[in-house]
Amino acid sequence: MKCRVCRGEAVIDIRRHNANFCAEHFLAYFRRQVQRAIENHRMFAKEDRILVAVSGGKDSLALWDVLLDLGYDASGLYLGLGIGGYSERSRMSARRFAQSKGALLIEEEVEDRLGGTIPEAAEKSRRSPCGVCGLTKRHLMDRVAVDKGFDVLATGHNLDDEAAVLFGNVIRWEMEYIARQRPVLPEGGGFPRKVKPLFRLTERETAAWCVIRGIDYVVEECPMAAGNRHLRYKELLDTLEEMSPGSKAEFVLGFIDRLSPLLGGDSPARELGTCSSCGAPTSSEVCAFCSLGERVRGAGRH
Repeated sequence: MKCRVCRGEAVIDIRRHNANFCAEHFLAYFRRQVQRAIENHRMFAKEDRILVAVSGGKDSLALWDVLLDLGYDASGLYLGLGIGGYSERSRMSARRFAQSKGALLIEEEVEDRLGGTIPEAAEKSRRSPCGVCGLTKRHLMDRVAVDKGFDVLATGHNLDDEAAVLFGNVIRWEMEYIARQRPVLPEGGGFPRKVKPLFRLTERETAAWCVIRGIDYVVEECPMAAGNRHLRYKELLDTLEEMSPGSKAEFVLGFIDRLSPLLGGDSPARELGTCSSCGAPTSSEVCAFCSLGERVRGAGRH
């Protein structure tokens, strides 16, 4: 297997591009895809302060690394979810990476802000762990980005993630979510700008970036995600991709280029009221995160 650029020994094949790359030219390809996403969608500029949501996994660490490599001002945010050894191993991966790069890593503990860890909050509120985790992470990431004055919040969502989410939304015709599925959500209404610079790259490619760059990431999946429907959607889409390479990219990139502009989801978030408890934007007196916290703390008092 030869690199299509230099004809040297290739280390990875990318079937949707009918191309093989050696390590050097794969890294160059990866950088181009990220830079293309940033520039084509006007995600941010060199002078902007970027907060990268870091889980300790391959996607978020690859994102943080490539942004630093491209010369952007990127800091990390790690949320301690309290999911036993998995969370601690994830935290150590994030810390090791930050230390190796001399980069700022902000750490926040969910238990301090919510009154319980994610497993405890799921049990006490009788909600799914993934639902509780998603709500909590969105709230805390938004608050840290806004409160600490970052210009943009970047997440490591990749092509596989975007394909699975879009597939799930389409089969249920969740039009509000479909309209908001974009590489960039503008700031406004008390929310930060949110971007997904890896949306053109697959999980396999972010893993390859980490291996070639020597990044020690947490390989295991979250133990509480077992049975998550998006994992099942990914398996279905993987089967389709195996039969027809490029299907995921055509699905996601075609949606972004052709349908998404017609849906009007790029307008700034509408102005909302503020939560009487934490001051976050909300359409209710108390935001969903604080309501969850009240249930968690209330359950603990019985």
